[in-house]
Amino acid sequence: MPAVGSPVVEKKRTLKPLTHPAIVAFGLANLYLLDLTGPVISTDHDLIYHLIGSASSVIVPIIVYVLALTLLLTGLLWLAERPGRLRVVIWSAFLLALPSILLHTIANFSGTEIPDWITNLVAALCLLTLLVISFGWKKFLRRFDSIQPAAAAILGIFAFTGLLIFAQLLWSAWQARHLNPSPVLHRAQLNQPPHPRIVWILLDELSYQQLYETRFPALKLPAFDQLAAQSTIFTHTIPTGEFTRYILPTLFTGLPSKAVDVSARGMLIALKDPTTGKWNRFHQHQTVFQDAIDAGYTTGLAGWYNPYCRILPEVLDHCFWTYRESTPANLSPNRTLAVDLLRPFRRLWLDTRHLFGYGPGEPSDEARDIRQHTADYRHLLTAGDAQLSDPSINFLFLHMPIPHPFGIYDRKTKSFTTHHTSYIDNLALADLYLAHVRQLLEQQNQWDSTTLVVMGDHSWRTTLIWEDSMTWTDEDQAASHNGAFDDRPGYIVKLPNQHTPARIDHPFSAVRTRALLDALLQNRLHTPTDLQTWAAQPN
Repeated sequence: MPAVGSPVVEKKRTLKPLTHPAIVAFGLANLYLLDLTGPVISTDHDLIYHLIGSASSVIVPIIVYVLALTLLLTGLLWLAERPGRLRVVIWSAFLLALPSILLHTIANFSGTEIPDWITNLVAALCLLTLLVISFGWKKFLRRFDSIQPAAAAILGIFAFTGLLIFAQLLWSAWQARHLNPSPVLHRAQLNQPPHPRIVWILLDELSYQQLYETRFPALKLPAFDQLAAQSTIFTHTIPTGEFTRYILPTLFTGLPSKAVDVSARGMLIALKDPTTGKWNRFHQHQTVFQDAIDAGYTTGLAGWYNPYCRILPEVLDHCFWTYRESTPANLSPNRTLAVDLLRPFRRLWLDTRHLFGYGPGEPSDEARDIRQHTADYRHLLTAGDAQLSDPSINFLFLHMPIPHPFGIYDRKTKSFTTHHTSYIDNLALADLYLAHVRQLLEQQNQWDSTTLVVMGDHSWRTTLIWEDSMTWTDEDQAASHNGAFDDRPGYIVKLPNQHTPARIDHPFSAVRTRALLDALLQNRLHTPTDLQTWAAQPN
């Protein structure tokens, strides 16, 4: 036995505060729940930025889960203080739970999709190991006695990181406590002279190649073909980037960017210049919507993904936005706090009933993704139709979540689906949407007089994102020519009363979209020749 004052005893005394059950439990709880806390405390604030409801309904339950799990683990660790089987089993269970939890966490943080069979295999092996240890614990006692003190010390040290995580959670909850109040929108000026409508439609991930160059065999896109017969097609558009998050602010401002700075309050602060690396402040009054107001237009927007009504209220007369995203533990910003707090217990109940054959379990990730994507489309369709039907809104931006994968539409059955379909299916849905918009404008006798800009924010990101995802289909593989990436987004402009086709084949930077819309707002482009001449000018 080591003598009092020996290095071994002194080391134990030094580590004792770190290995206190409450400290170890707090470190372990934070390690277990990194998958929940990570998205909330991320420095890019991406989760908060895109929440369409209350941030408190998402963040507060996570804070409660950390505290509740810490208390539960503390109690179990107190029970594990006495030597014996219970101590070995409890500690073994805690440590063997980590591999599958961390595997899932690392996959989410890296954006990598890990097949369910791998996660299930790791969990099964750990469970089998725990059973072996439980029945033959005495055989593992010597190894356990060498591992447990080190594990306790490591978890105690991690508890200090847990304090930082917890403090960040509290700060994030406070900062985002008023995330989505009803926006105070700009009031349209009365008695403005009438202007022919400008309708700007952004179809997310619209590929020029798939539309007009090497269309998938047997895919019919009559609305796009009809539009091409009376529009100018840009065949070589250079996208402003690859991610919607910073592309849309670039299109609005005309400032190139490769990243955006977002505050913990969910506000867009600045855009990062890809050439100089400098941050340019984002000002809503320095956007194309302010240009439209200055030109005497009434502005409207119905859009997906970005929190438009939060970041552009003073330059929009009408606004609707939505984005249903996967949130930690599937906590919904649109549910009450009480319902979200009980969400894990509901999931446990459903999965337990399903395990014993008494009903369906929690919906799969695929089913949830499709439900969310479809709901976004339907809500935007309704909101967009309302604004299209209001002739006073004469500068209208519509950002639709199609043909962006994953597929939510089956073109063979002409219906929405409950399983992932292909990009080609969503492209067929985009064609139906375009036909729908045309029908609405024709019913108001506004199709000919309307200036229509239809574009993609970026092209179909085959090898960049989707080829390695579980949503990739054989049809996607064939349509993309084995995953080949073509970066040209679709870009189509129909001028008022244009009835003949035209093309612009030289490279055109989409960063100039604000400048193009300004020229249209100022009525400087009347014919396809005018547009071709303008596009040929240097930036």
